[in-house]
Amino acid sequence: MSLEELIPSTRVKSRLYSILIRTGLVLSILVVALSIPFFGLVMSLIGSLLTMLVTLILPCVCFLSILKGKITWFQRSLCVLIIVIGTIASAIGTYTSISEIIQELS
Repeated sequence: MSLEELIPSTRVKSRLYSILIRTGLVLSILVVALSIPFFGLVMSLIGSLLTMLVTLILPCVCFLSILKGKITWFQRSLCVLIIVIGTIASAIGTYTSISEIIQELS
């Protein structure tokens, strides 16, 4: 989207450039995925680390940090439960990804 916003706003050219930019991005991702032998496993590792952190752990930590004394015990315990589940899921996913990468290397 950022690259498409740089295109001048003529309607036909804008549509053509948009298609060319998107096609180029998909082809470049394809080249990277095919050239790196463990691309899927590396993406799995990054996903297991960052996805749980961004979607489960950080929102609850920020919620608890911002509303320190204004939340009920139920909200606090639910946030702690979500943080614990997110941490466990992240650890299991990271361990699985690293063990698969090691297995592929040996």
